[in-house]
Amino acid sequence: MRILYERCCGLDIHKVSIAVCVVITRDGKTEEETRRFGTMTADLLELAAWLKARGIQHVAMESTGVYWKPVWNILEAEGFDLLLANAQEVKIVPGRKTDQKDSQWIADLHQHGLVAQEFRATETGSRSARSDQNPGHAGARP
Repeated sequence: MRILYERCCGLDIHKVSIAVCVVITRDGKTEEETRRFGTMTADLLELAAWLKARGIQHVAMESTGVYWKPVWNILEAEGFDLLLANAQEVKIVPGRKTDQKDSQWIADLHQHGLVAQEFRATETGSRSARSDQNPGHAGARP
């Protein structure tokens, strides 16, 4: 399958922690690095620095509820290209489920351009919901 992003990241965001998977492809070989971060401002700044140290620019995140908002705000301010995925559309296949496996799945889908865009900042920095404007989606605005 064609790789869209040679360096990208998947985040599975929860109230007190974020499961992170960085995917880097070099010379046809893909390497994954996983880590867990907290959700306080200092933790999010540490996450941003960790991603930058690995040359990551493209980040896809999944969150049920509103826990993604502070993560989005910090990473957006740090200059990352962000994408919020619909949790229902990126669910991992049935079986043993962990947050870390979810972050790896999100990173893998994002690397190949297979994550549907739920919500994304525009070029002017303002936010907009995806085109279907379904109010049931996490990224939709009233």
